[in-house]
Parts: sequence; C-alpha cells; structure tokens
Amino acid sequence: METAIGKHRGKDFSSSLVRTVGYITIGLFALGCVLPFLLVLGTSFTAEKSITLHGYNLWPKDFSVFAYKIVFENPQMIVGSYAVTLGITIVGTAIGLFIVAMTGYSLQRPDFPYRNRISFFIYFTTLFQGGVVPFYLIMTQWLHLKDNYLAVLLPGLMSPFLIIMMKSFVKSIPHAITESAKIDGAGDFNIFAKLILPMTTPALATIGLFIALGYWNEWYNSMLFLSPDMKYRPLQLFLYNVVTSADFIKNSSVSSNIQPRDMPLESMKMATAVVATGPVILFYPLVQRFFIQGITVGAVKG
Repeated sequence: METAIGKHRGKDFSSSLVRTVGYITIGLFALGCVLPFLLVLGTSFTAEKSITLHGYNLWPKDFSVFAYKIVFENPQMIVGSYAVTLGITIVGTAIGLFIVAMTGYSLQRPDFPYRNRISFFIYFTTLFQGGVVPFYLIMTQWLHLKDNYLAVLLPGLMSPFLIIMMKSFVKSIPHAITESAKIDGAGDFNIFAKLILPMTTPALATIGLFIALGYWNEWYNSMLFLSPDMKYRPLQLFLYNVVTSADFIKNSSVSSNIQPRDMPLESMKMATAVVATGPVILFYPLVQRFFIQGITVGAVKG
C-alpha cells in the first residue's frame, strides 16, 4: 500500500515538474518574442540624442514624440497610404483565399483526372522561377499594369506553399461526404461552398492570415510597378520613402526646416515599424485560435 502511494506521489511530482519546466520554457520564449517589439516601441519614443549617448532602451530615458511628428507630418498622405494598403489587403485576401481553397480542394479530389499534372506545374515553381526581368516584362509589356494597383494585387493571389497547406487540410475530410452529396444531386460548386468551406474554417483563417500579412508587408512590387507620380502608394513603400528621405537629409547639407543633426533617424525607423505593425498586432488575436489548429490539422497523417 505504501509502495503504491509512493509511486503515485512520485508520478504527481514528475508531472508537476514537467509542467513547471514547460511553463517556464514557454514563458521565456514568449518573453523573447515580446522584448524586441517593446524595444522598438520604447526607442520610437526616445529622443535621437539619447539614443546616440545611451543606445537602445526598453524604457525611453528622454521621452520624445518628434519621430511620430515627422512620420505624420503629412497626415493626408499616410491616411491615403493606409487606405490603399487596406483595400489591397482586403480584396487580395478575399480573392486569394477563394482561389487557394478551390485549388487545394480540386487537387485532392481522387476523381479529378489531371490533378497530378497540375500539381507538378504548381510545385515546380517552388524550385525554379523565371526571375525578375521576365516578371517585370510580363506585368508591364504584356499585361500593361504599370502604375496600376493590380500589379501589386495579382502576384500575391496564389502561393504553392498555401495550396499545399490547403490540400493537406482538405485531405483530412472524408471523401465519402463529397460522394454522398453528389448522390443527393449537389453540384461540385455547391459541395465546395456549402460543405467543404464550413469544415475548413481553421485552414481558411490560417491561410487568410498569411495572405493578408503578405499584402500588408508588400513593398517590392509597389517599388517596381508604381511610380512616384502616383498620389497614394502602399503604406510600406510610403514609410520606406520617409525613412530614406530622412537619411538623405541627415547626411547632406540640404536646407530644411529641420537641421540635419536633429533628424531623429533611428527613432523614426522604429516609429515607422510601430505604425506598420500596429494594425496587424490588433488583428492577430482574432484569428489566433484558428491559427494553431490550421497549422497542425492535416500535418499529421491519420
């Protein structure tokens, strides 16, 4: 009897120890993820001279909002850039999510005769790509999308990685559900819209988050295809130009209302990072509970 009680106590102690070590490890990892953002936030509210003298700190030693004043010096431009990025993100995420979901669903259907050939062409692009020059020529010379927001929208609609993820998730849904719906007279699109999509909510939330982050952080295609003559350009490119202009002013003798030595270049870099990532941080908790499930479900063969 005493031996059994001793084993039980030993097992409880081991479980408690494992849980404690696990919580401490996860807590340290979470702290390591949060600290860089807190450092960025604290530095964005620090005066440039304090950064030069004392370096970066989590808590500003010399509080200043000068960097944000420069970033928001032209509020109409930054609001317009926000609107452009938000519009591209919403439209691109909705269309891209629909296309990726349909593609992943089609490629896992055993009664689709060309699924292997189409899958090969999709997966092939993960290994080999045409390069920047052919991509630029197609967008500008063939599709004539120079100075057009579609040049930013179209490239992000599909991703081989997301299609593979969607295909793996849909594969976990029994094919018998599709077959029974077809016997009842439902068409392929009705099966997809009314049966498959409601059962793939975690995958849709996860893939939607990836697509939305891709559009929100996009600046390279904007730089290639949108000229400076356009009134409003995406947020990331606008903030990049703000930092570049500040760097130019600080390292030159160009006359300006702000003396070059007083330009808060380092704190302004951090302020632009806060401005760019703020909405994403607010949006992420809404899809967090779907995100983990969407990543794990379908990843293990059952």
